Amino acid sequence: MKSIIAEIGILVRKEVELEWRERSNLNGLLLFTVSTIFVCYLSFNQKRVELSPITWNTLFWIIQLFAALNGAAKSFNQEAKGRFFYYYQMVSPQSIILSKMIYNAFLMLIIAFLGLGVYSVVLGNPVQDPLLFYGSVCLGAIGFASSLTMVSGIASKVQGNNTLMAILGLPAILPMILMLIKISKNAMDGIARSQSMDEFLVIFAIDVIVITVSYLLFPYLWRS
Repeated sequence: MKSIIAEIGILVRKEVELEWRERSNLNGLLLFTVSTIFVCYLSFNQKRVELSPITWNTLFWIIQLFAALNGAAKSFNQEAKGRFFYYYQMVSPQSIILSKMIYNAFLMLIIAFLGLGVYSVVLGNPVQDPLLFYGSVCLGAIGFASSLTMVSGIASKVQGNNTLMAILGLPAILPMILMLIKISKNAMDGIARSQSMDEFLVIFAIDVIVITVSYLLFPYLWRS
């Protein structure tokens, strides 16, 4: 167990150092998020339409969904084939999948909260219960990262992986995003937090199940 934790720490540090050196993934996600928010602002501002809370909420999660898809798709695609062979000899497959999930969760949290900040400045912020809303954003970022990282690992084994990533990714996270929309809508309406606990627990359970299944099944995928 200690060796796996040490390997995960080394791999996460490697991901962070590579990202800091190149910054292509982070800059691309930030550009996508800010550009999409700006297009939404221009579209609604031009028609002099005030966003309703449900529209504001839905647009926010759509932006986060596609940002997560773009970010997670590069989890395995940007790795050189020779580097995979090197990993195969040096570290366990469980360490690889968990380190990529941790890194992608960290990346998604950065994108989600930076995007929320820009989104709130440009299109306002009607949220009445910020703590509940921020909790849903954290849970959503972790859920998107864990689910889509495993999907990216599966898609990287076949040709046309970008298409397969979209086909497998959307059904995997559709139930999650529907519950996240409901939780965040409750936060916007100021409804008691107890009314959202069932959805919170379900999303948390989904996250745990995805991480556990990935931990158990990724070694078989890795050897194929």
